[in-house]
Amino acid sequence: MTKFSFLDDYSEGCHPAILTALTRSNMAQQTAYGEDEYSNAARVLIQSKLENQSSIINFVAGGTLANIIIISSLLRRHEGIISASTGHIATRETGAIEAVGHKIITVDKKDGKLTSGDIRRVLAENAHVPHMVKPRLVYISNATETGRIYTKSELELISQTCRENSLIFFLDGARLGVALTSLNNDVSLADLARLTDVFWIGGTKVGALIGEAIVINRHEFAADFRFHIKQRGALLAKGRLLGVQFQELFGKDLFFSASQKANALAEKLSKAILRSGYELDSPTETNQVFPILPNTLIETLEMDFRFYKWRVYDKSHSVLRLVTSWATLEREVDKLISML
Repeated sequence: MTKFSFLDDYSEGCHPAILTALTRSNMAQQTAYGEDEYSNAARVLIQSKLENQSSIINFVAGGTLANIIIISSLLRRHEGIISASTGHIATRETGAIEAVGHKIITVDKKDGKLTSGDIRRVLAENAHVPHMVKPRLVYISNATETGRIYTKSELELISQTCRENSLIFFLDGARLGVALTSLNNDVSLADLARLTDVFWIGGTKVGALIGEAIVINRHEFAADFRFHIKQRGALLAKGRLLGVQFQELFGKDLFFSASQKANALAEKLSKAILRSGYELDSPTETNQVFPILPNTLIETLEMDFRFYKWRVYDKSHSVLRLVTSWATLEREVDKLISML
């Protein structure tokens, strides 16, 4: 690309350390379908971070696959999902969840964060049995689509509400790395293992070539789960490809250090935008920055950079989404700042 990209956090291939690990292990013969020594070692490493040796971990290639497999395996056809209206499954997955037969009951939330009160309200509004879809699963993402994070107390309240109402608590972790390393974060992987029923750890957006790790914290939900992975076309013959990457991500805490770099550059960019006299559409807590800029300035920036025009703000301004990553060059951040 001739222009530097702030489109997303997966424009590059993979972190050099992961590429080295893949090359180093390339010719070693291994058992197929995720039963290789690298995948098993990666599971142990993740379990140690979870502080829960009984959590069951499976690897799949991508986030939409993870969401489809988890939700379709956990729900019956008359059961639905509670999600923020900005949730990834509701806005960016081409109706994948509806395609497997489940309605998404959305709640309008600008910051993408569901609350215990939202969940109770949805339950009350969908209580005309058997004429309405039965809410059964609560879907959240951390970080949200607008880069916001959940606090431990917020997650505890949601978890408690789910348990009191026989709901499944599921967390989409596509950008979990930047959420856990945010300056505002007080949540650990061990907290998620305790509070959620199922969540997944995103590797693709934090330096993996491909790969996400599904973590199941309730054993009854793990029964026959690998059948669902296979039936959805997600059981890789060369499952070692995913295992090697997650072993590298968690063996040396690359998962956290790569995420911290992305957050630090986003913080630098965000502060510079504010110093330049512009506003943000959403506070910067992770690696996504949402400035409100004049359209004339946006045209100038487009000469050197690629980014999403997130939405129209008014006749003369738009909201951009600028995403930093483990691979973002600080000199390109500085160049963008100087143009501002």
